[in-house]
Amino acid sequence: MLKILKLLRYSFFDLLRSKWILIYTLFFLITGFVLLYFNADLSRAVISLMNIVLIFIPLISCMLGTIHFYNSREFIELLLAQPVRREQVFMGNYLGVAFSLSLAYLVGLGIPFLAYGASRSPEVGSFITMMAVGILLTFIFTALAYWISLAVTDRMKGFGMVIVLWLYMAILYDGLFLLVTVVFQEYPLERPSIALVTLNPIDLSRVIIMLKLDVAALLGYTGAVFKKFFGTTQGMFIAFGTMLLWIALPVLGIMLTSRKKDF
Repeated sequence: MLKILKLLRYSFFDLLRSKWILIYTLFFLITGFVLLYFNADLSRAVISLMNIVLIFIPLISCMLGTIHFYNSREFIELLLAQPVRREQVFMGNYLGVAFSLSLAYLVGLGIPFLAYGASRSPEVGSFITMMAVGILLTFIFTALAYWISLAVTDRMKGFGMVIVLWLYMAILYDGLFLLVTVVFQEYPLERPSIALVTLNPIDLSRVIIMLKLDVAALLGYTGAVFKKFFGTTQGMFIAFGTMLLWIALPVLGIMLTSRKKDF
């Protein structure tokens, strides 16, 4: 555990010195201030930010996770020659990337919202939910990117696979979901809809945020289904538990792949 923490600290501070982390932080900082300047209503600001968070965070997590892994290959190979377990090396690097991106997100959005009195607003719960969902998405997509990069030696092929994964989950999946609901509209789709939304962390995150904002009607026909299931305390626990499972599975994949990977 101590070795993982040391590697985490190294990757964390290495990325904090990166210009990309600074740009990432400034993007959310400027976006937050601009939205709150033109719209002081916290709930509306959260709705406006929701799609940015759900699309931008997975994309940047995928890109930076992949770039950092391939750029650190020589350093990783050097560490693997030391008396350090493979799982510790890769877990330390993954956690360093995920924590640095999460900190940049927290600082970037936290400063403008706190400056505009989010902590005193009745909608503070919606803001906290959005921040929590953003951090979970960071850990999920960084883990997925790291897993793919670890499994694929070729840099361009690995980067391409990560981008395709993001395109599928962020864009194509919603189209397929809509197609299924239209084709099978004559059949009961309540349970299949709930199952399908849990298979995509971006869709699940959108449902969590919109239910917290009490705007489930914007989800259309399935909104009532999601509100009935995820709107309860038990349903919300299941939703966040599923998000944690989305982190655990690729992390397990990283650990298993690292044992078989031949450097």
